[in-house]
Amino acid sequence: MAETSPTARALLTLELLQGQPGITAERLASRLGVTERATRRYVAILREAGIPVSSVSGRAGGYRLGRGLRLPPLMFSPEEALGLVMAVLDGHHAASEPTQPVGSALGKLLRALPERVAAQAEAVRRTVAPAPDGGAVRPDPTTTVALVAACAESRVTRVGYRSARGTEFDVDVEPWAVVVRHGRWYLLCHALSSGAVRAYRVDRVRHVEPLDTLFTPPEDLDPVVVLEEHLASGWSHEVELELDAPLSDLARWLPRGLGRLEAVDDGTTRLVGTTDNITSYAEMLAQLTVSWRVVRGEEVRAAVRTLGERMVAAAEG
Repeated sequence: MAETSPTARALLTLELLQGQPGITAERLASRLGVTERATRRYVAILREAGIPVSSVSGRAGGYRLGRGLRLPPLMFSPEEALGLVMAVLDGHHAASEPTQPVGSALGKLLRALPERVAAQAEAVRRTVAPAPDGGAVRPDPTTTVALVAACAESRVTRVGYRSARGTEFDVDVEPWAVVVRHGRWYLLCHALSSGAVRAYRVDRVRHVEPLDTLFTPPEDLDPVVVLEEHLASGWSHEVELELDAPLSDLARWLPRGLGRLEAVDDGTTRLVGTTDNITSYAEMLAQLTVSWRVVRGEEVRAAVRTLGERMVAAAEG
């Protein structure tokens, strides 16, 4: 094994100082696998690079990083770096828990900032209590990275999957994109066995095996649009609506989860979709700000009628 250079050991020293403020020379030497004299040399290298390192002698002493306007190099682990990216994308990772990747990475950032800047941010991190999102799930970072890499390389991939009912199977897919929607991560792909578009929950993926075959992804693919249209199809109860507004107006704000929109010559719009939860679907329809009618779908029609009767009864007291 090649000997680690002094610069590399100095960077490892910096990471230990960031993660363990007040670490003693003895423990620092033990973690680096060198003598205490060598640790002093690595601390000197950091100081020469403009990184403020203070030391206190005595039993309660040790090395600490000083605070300054200059941001020292930060050494994130792959889990921490990916955790920060995923936290920004879905907003549902544990930022206040120091033992978790996002909390650990944020701790490093805050320790590197000037005290007057970091104090308020640290106070917010420690005291703010976010309400948990029951629908949010956190996929395995290693699995997520493997799927993102397969999408980037346009490589056919074998995915081991466990369905909501607990059925496990392997499927070869052309991975198009990884999409985050309402705190859930999906792999949007083309399943080779069925020739159909599929959306697999990343948290249910058991293993990922890239294959040798490459593919060409669809041109002008909008992963979010395709995913939401896919999630609105294939359920038990079919529904067709007629909305009194042109497609160009509705497409800007109508939730795609309701179904697929089709323009009609008279300026109205047809919405075709499916649902497994007719009550929830009716409640979403009640929020529409344009006039609409149920053309097909007796189950949804009945749910709409029941909801309307409840609203009328409430209005009449």
